[in-house]
Amino acid sequence: MSSRPVVAVVTFPGSNDDRDAAWALGAVGAEPALVWHEEPELPAGTGAVVLPGGFSYGDYLRTGAIASLAPAMTAVRRFAASGGPVLGICNGFQILCEARLLPGVLRPNRQLEFVCRDIRVRVENAETLFTRRCSADQELVIPVKHGEGAWYADEAILVQLVARGQVVLRYGEDVNGSLGSVAGVINEAGNVMGLMPHPEHAVDPLLGSADGGLLLAALVDAAAAHTLVPA
Repeated sequence: MSSRPVVAVVTFPGSNDDRDAAWALGAVGAEPALVWHEEPELPAGTGAVVLPGGFSYGDYLRTGAIASLAPAMTAVRRFAASGGPVLGICNGFQILCEARLLPGVLRPNRQLEFVCRDIRVRVENAETLFTRRCSADQELVIPVKHGEGAWYADEAILVQLVARGQVVLRYGEDVNGSLGSVAGVINEAGNVMGLMPHPEHAVDPLLGSADGGLLLAALVDAAAAHTLVPA
């Protein structure tokens, strides 16, 4: 039996980064477990959950809207409520916002074009479960690939999030018109995070950067410290 912490990777129809995420998590010490969207429960012993990138349900209605109602998301909500660490990447970030597990929404990019390239993000809060392997103000090089990645909320909400340390990552440039250059946020409890950049595509220098491995390895650390609370 593996001593590695189990990290559930939820797969929806249209997900296309689920296996990439599973591979990357395995590379930083996790035991990834793919979970189909129709499953009502997470695997026994799950220590963390990842909602991967892609185009869940073809991005119909709004990105992430249908996926937020999938049976597996009921289990994810319970897991998050128990304090379990949950990470949403790109489409996963959109799903978490639609599920009201994170503040704000993701809108079409300002330039109305798909963006796919390496970008720099700055760590605004290095004290979260997801950034503990980073330092404050550290710059990470991680790729983005999205068409609807502009995070938006009321200005007053942004002020509150900044004051509470919930803005975790900011773009180093105007990538998509995101309010306040926000690239990643966490919930008030600090155990649910969403980000638009793809850390699973930045775990090996051969890919151009290994900076994403810092975020995923921190998630694995958090998974090792958490056990699934029975429903």
